[in-house]
Amino acid sequence: MSTEKNTKAQIRLPLFLALGISAGIWIGATFAEPKTDRNDLKSAIYKLQEIITYINRDYVDSVDTNELVEFGIEKMLGKLDPHSSYIPAEDAALAKSQLEGEFDGIGIEFGILRDTIYVVSPLTGGPSEKIGLLPGDQIIKVDGETVAGTGVTNRDVFDLLRGPKGSEVQIGIKRKNEEDLLDFNITRDKIPQYSVNASYMIDNSTGYIKITRFAANTHEEFRSALQELKGEGMDRLILDLQGNPGGYMGAAINIADEILKDNAVIVSQEGKLKRYSQKARAVRPGSFEEGSVLVLVNEGSASASEIVAGAVQDNDRGLIVGRRSFGKGLVQMPIDLSDGAELRLTIARYFTPSGRSIQKPYGEGEEEYAMDYFNRMEHGEFFSADSIDFNDSLKYETVKGRTVYGGGGIMPDYFVPLDTSMTSSYVNRLFSSESWREFILDYVDQNKKKFEDMAFNEFYNDFEVSDKMLSKLVETGEKYEVKFNEKDFNKSKTYLKVLLKAHIARNLFDDNAFYKVINEINEIYQQALKLVDNADALAFFEE
Repeated sequence: MSTEKNTKAQIRLPLFLALGISAGIWIGATFAEPKTDRNDLKSAIYKLQEIITYINRDYVDSVDTNELVEFGIEKMLGKLDPHSSYIPAEDAALAKSQLEGEFDGIGIEFGILRDTIYVVSPLTGGPSEKIGLLPGDQIIKVDGETVAGTGVTNRDVFDLLRGPKGSEVQIGIKRKNEEDLLDFNITRDKIPQYSVNASYMIDNSTGYIKITRFAANTHEEFRSALQELKGEGMDRLILDLQGNPGGYMGAAINIADEILKDNAVIVSQEGKLKRYSQKARAVRPGSFEEGSVLVLVNEGSASASEIVAGAVQDNDRGLIVGRRSFGKGLVQMPIDLSDGAELRLTIARYFTPSGRSIQKPYGEGEEEYAMDYFNRMEHGEFFSADSIDFNDSLKYETVKGRTVYGGGGIMPDYFVPLDTSMTSSYVNRLFSSESWREFILDYVDQNKKKFEDMAFNEFYNDFEVSDKMLSKLVETGEKYEVKFNEKDFNKSKTYLKVLLKAHIARNLFDDNAFYKVINEINEIYQQALKLVDNADALAFFEE
């Protein structure tokens, strides 16, 4: 295939917009399109066949038809909406595993440090934990081939270490204080992925549950967490959906059903075809239909997160605390294609119980849509609720008559401005480099005896990040060309200490420990703690 850019540009766009359109036509044809459209379909398909035939036979250079088809499909979908997407065959299985709740592999959380794969943590109950892999182990060889120092990527790691249950992989491990590589034969197994990353009691009556995505097992995990916390005395729930990008709509509906009373509307969706139009209600006795509920959202809470938040808000079931959510109200259907690729096609819009669509506008193009976060920041929305303009034509009422607005995202009942007082560009650079990972691994390894018998409560109450530790972190950062900035460092010192303590807690204990520490500097969480005592006195809780 010719590598001349001008030649590619001349043929790619018109041809593969046509290819993309044709791909959409083939898909649409499976949905029983009206007869009046069929002649247009045949004509378009025939035109596409002509173009491909001429290019394949007569074009001056050789052409990778598959590559150009992929390009065309992506261009076509870009003309529809921001959330219809195409996932190539080589990435489809990995994408599905992120939502299906489990995958086949060796069971490690990994990182790449100094061009080497290292074990952050073996996953509980997985094959790597069972055979004795440890945090900090470096993976030097896989099946006899050296993978360290080869420019290995995250994608490479998935390809190397994931595989069918029952298959074996041999890895060579470099472990601190061991001169020779340690060889392990690992039999791959089903590895569960958890979406309820933290659940704990804040005090004697208030429970906290953090959901990071809505996957196949999320409802089951959520219900289990509810039961456990109720057994510890919970009668007030803080449900944290900050930064949750969404996932399966069914998981969101089931979780809302645990909170809402029978027959309450959860969400409705409307599509061009009748079979995509439906309304979901609470249909079974939930595990937490009584007691205060506070739902935490921010600008990163999207899709299924907004279904839950919208259902709680419109049914006057609880308080929404935080900042306006992302604004994704389009429903995608996954479609498996014949070559293993996947099409995620928007087939409906969803509406909260009051009837509002929370999909933000996307008519100005994909680039403007992608810039929405930065536009909100620039407009001042993250710092003041007054900067948000609501359209009176998109005014709706909750069950008890409170006013809510459509037009883009869920606006919280209690707005919490973004706190940037402790952050700085220096800390951002430090934590986006590999320096903090190296520091934590080295620190934990050097202090094994200190932490060996330490319970989390002792760590939480007594452990402090010292100035000496910060100095070592700064020194490690300079190894990675993160230039020290004294002004930024002094501004962010308290913030930096909490971040380090939280990540050390995760390394030593689990995600529960991480969130218990990091929530000390989460402004939305801290505001929720101030509101939870008075939640039951708010008007919309009254009968």
